[in-house]
Amino acid sequence: MSVSASIKARTSASSYDPSRQISEAEIDELIELATQAPSAFNLQNWRFIAVRSAEGKARLLPLAFGQPKIIEAAVTFIICGTLEEHLTLPAALAPTRDAGIIDEATYNGWVGAAQNMYGASETTQRDEAIRSGALAAMTLMLAAQEKGLVSCPMIGFNPAAVADAFRLKATDVPVMMVTVGYPGPANWPKKPRKPVGDVLTFA
Repeated sequence: MSVSASIKARTSASSYDPSRQISEAEIDELIELATQAPSAFNLQNWRFIAVRSAEGKARLLPLAFGQPKIIEAAVTFIICGTLEEHLTLPAALAPTRDAGIIDEATYNGWVGAAQNMYGASETTQRDEAIRSGALAAMTLMLAAQEKGLVSCPMIGFNPAAVADAFRLKATDVPVMMVTVGYPGPANWPKKPRKPVGDVLTFA
């Protein structure tokens, strides 16, 4: 399936086939693809918790207000953006420098710029965490679509309770959850989108 076909075919699924599971290797591949998403300075400031055990699903279900897809989907990903980006960037960016993609001056410039952008502003840190987590989530959903799976982004959950129940770090911001699995029988078809002319302005 081409990228265009995946984009046009993807829809938010609420019905899953609970009899079909996804292996750890398949989950690893989905996350490897999700981490190809862009991030500022190549921060890669995201983290993923794959909830797929019966115990994990039972723990998550009431925190997502009892939505059945938590149980029926093969896996629910808790997708987090991470704070304190300026502290993690030197290590995250080092492989790019070491591969010769950027030089030492550029490396030092980006690290310094990130320190200036994020070091004094918790709001800017949180904004970046949400951007990065959302970009990774969309990439994950398109990867799932290409593999014949369906998915659904979820904001219907209690972030503080999820953070506590799954022992998230203080620097983890639960951006959204994404259910992934094989389709069940009751999903809606693709919902119409607004015409391009309604949302596009040339300048």
